[in-house]
Amino acid sequence: MNTDWQAFLDSQGGRIGDDGAAHFDSAPAEPACAVVDLSHLGLIAVSGPEAQDFLQGQLSNDLRELTATHTQLSSHCSPKGRMLANFRVLRFDERFLLILPRAQLETLLKRLRMFLLRAKATIEDASDALVCMGLVGDCANASLTHAFGSLPEALNAMVRAGDTALIRIPDPSPRYLLIGPAESARAAWEAACAAGAEPANPDLWALRDIRAGIPTVLPETSDSFVPQMANMQLIDGVSFHKGCYTGQEVVARMQYLGKLKRRMYVAQATLDADAEPPLPGTLLSAASSTSEQAPGRVVDARATGPGQWEMLVVAEISAAEDGELRLGDSGPLLKLSPPPYGFPAEN
Repeated sequence: MNTDWQAFLDSQGGRIGDDGAAHFDSAPAEPACAVVDLSHLGLIAVSGPEAQDFLQGQLSNDLRELTATHTQLSSHCSPKGRMLANFRVLRFDERFLLILPRAQLETLLKRLRMFLLRAKATIEDASDALVCMGLVGDCANASLTHAFGSLPEALNAMVRAGDTALIRIPDPSPRYLLIGPAESARAAWEAACAAGAEPANPDLWALRDIRAGIPTVLPETSDSFVPQMANMQLIDGVSFHKGCYTGQEVVARMQYLGKLKRRMYVAQATLDADAEPPLPGTLLSAASSTSEQAPGRVVDARATGPGQWEMLVVAEISAAEDGELRLGDSGPLLKLSPPPYGFPAEN
């Protein structure tokens, strides 16, 4: 974590948790307007004259569509087409920034450097050079507009103020990801709190991602999902016209020649007080499933009250439609719903 940012969070009563982000003991679970430390996210910076060409051969999305005002989701896949990591990508001056959980950062750094070969590009861990923080709700809109001149309105849009970026994240309420030096993040935090925002814990950000249908690949689910299984093609996370990249043949074959048998749902469950929590990677079961593999698994999950959980799950479409999916072998039935962006109509 950036040392100046950590000192500021300490002054605000933040306690650095095992995930590397600040937690606030008295934070409300779901405040109407909130500021969130996102130091559990890391940054990979790729720069150099051949940085775009190099990344174009490694990522699932088309970097030519990135602009000074547009970011995108993307992923890095295995040769078998399964996501090893996914992330947000933005063009930041002369370099590209990849934003992903720190728990995945070293794995992706190692993978990208393995493919670098003679490309004229450098790959660096920029996690401590810049700060990631989130703002949820509209109480900070006036102060953000003052700082940036305007707010990003389209989903995944970005505005800049010097070396600080503000990105609009999918959500029914205004939700922004701020990336910049500690001084800028501190100013945004203090202005938002002066306007009524409350410090919240990183679980709030993860819960908002779950409700928005935005998957996060974690170590427990790395190499588990082809991008389409996690709806990446529905949230502008895959390009089918960009050309070759690692795993592209499998991803394209599923899109054009195969039939999607699994996809990602928003799910709710009620657990007994002594039940194991549904952690990322938790397997699902269904009596009707005939697959040799488990009919699904949890992508991410967050508690919303005693025994109440919301989660994203990748599951067999047939088992989901039968209404038989359970957590584990004998856990509660899951209540499933499509993500907010819906599913495409069947041909």
